[in-house]
Parts: sequence; structure tokens; C-alpha cells
Amino acid sequence: MLRLVNWQRIRHRWNWTDVRRWLTDPTGRWHPISADGITLFNPAAVPIRRYRYRGNTIPTPWTQAV
Repeated sequence: MLRLVNWQRIRHRWNWTDVRRWLTDPTGRWHPISADGITLFNPAAVPIRRYRYRGNTIPTPWTQAV
């Protein structure tokens, strides 16, 4: 999202006040970047799954030489 905001700042010669005016509603809440009913994908909304380190217990398709 930051790249898109910086791109718009350069393209329209906006400062941060103009960006805030563009991305906030009258109550001051930030809203997602959208146009024509399509909202920009928010990668922060995707859950992160962390797995325990398994080392050599992960099966491999190759035979291991001992």
C-alpha cells in the first residue's frame, strides 16, 4: 500500500495532508484504498502459520546415502 500511496503523492504532487484527506472519512477513520467498488488487497489480513522446525524429519523424495 505504501508504494501506491507514494505513487499517488508523486503523480498528483500531494503532501501527507492531501493523502490523509484522500484516505480518511469525515469522522477521521482511515478507509481502505478502493476505486469503482474494488478494494486493494490487504496482505496484513492474511493469517501467518508458523511451523515447528522439523530438521531431518521432513521426508524427501531422494534416497539418503548412509
